[in-house]
Amino acid sequence: MEPVARIVKLLTPDRFLLDGLWFGPEKPKRVIVFIHGLTGSFLSGTGIRLAPLLINSATSLLSFNNRGHDIVAKTKRVDKRKKKGYSSQTLGAALEKFSDCVFDIEGAVKFAKTQGAKEIFLMGHSTGSQKSIFYLSKRGKQRQVKGVILLSPMSDYADSLRANGQEKINLAENFATKLVKKGGGNELLPLSVWPDLNSAQRFLSLNTPNSEEEIFTYVEPTKSPHALRKIKVPTLVVLAEKDEFRDRSMVKIAKWFDKHLRRKIATIKIVDDADHGFSEKEKEAAKLIKSWLSMW
Repeated sequence: MEPVARIVKLLTPDRFLLDGLWFGPEKPKRVIVFIHGLTGSFLSGTGIRLAPLLINSATSLLSFNNRGHDIVAKTKRVDKRKKKGYSSQTLGAALEKFSDCVFDIEGAVKFAKTQGAKEIFLMGHSTGSQKSIFYLSKRGKQRQVKGVILLSPMSDYADSLRANGQEKINLAENFATKLVKKGGGNELLPLSVWPDLNSAQRFLSLNTPNSEEEIFTYVEPTKSPHALRKIKVPTLVVLAEKDEFRDRSMVKIAKWFDKHLRRKIATIKIVDDADHGFSEKEKEAAKLIKSWLSMW
């Protein structure tokens, strides 16, 4: 029998109201906070499929919308000046500001604590992995959680290079940079310039090597991944062997993570034949996660 999830509402420090699903006991000892990937949502398949495999009498899983959910979406923000008590802001993956993920994750962590959780683990999938590491790289945040799980932590920039080529990226970068300089950072790039729906600032965040979002810098072997190297909490990296967003063999990517993570607290695993979302490989991924959680 599939577990019943309850709908919850999270409030971020900057007053955004985010939807979530809570799987498992109401007052657990441990909570896994699932951070979805680019254009995903709290209903994202990977988190929903893993939830019933990870929860137990002491463990719950919280899957929540961050403000970058879907491609373009309205998100409520508490505003007592409004008749309804809130305003709506158009955001989504095309328009979000990456660094705001700190507020979203903070809201989820605080919510988990209000439920009585003594142990909180972040579990980011895809771009949710970048958001997890970025959050933890900020001062004091690592004291909030016991560990972090990175599922399919692929570089968006490396994938963009593979899919689009440097010349196309350069042309779009020039266009986006000019827009930002004119104060048009939230203007959408024409599809003739870039095939994905992105604002100028969002394009630069996802597709340029010096962006703060380019955390997994394996496309530039000599570059130090400063945010990642700050991580001192136990870390599990679960890679998908046949990830459709990889630009090189998963063995090479695993070696890169092994080089830059603290070996005493880092575990790196590859799930054979798995795709980016671990479709039909959920049991294998969950087994690795549960085994790792039991160590801490």
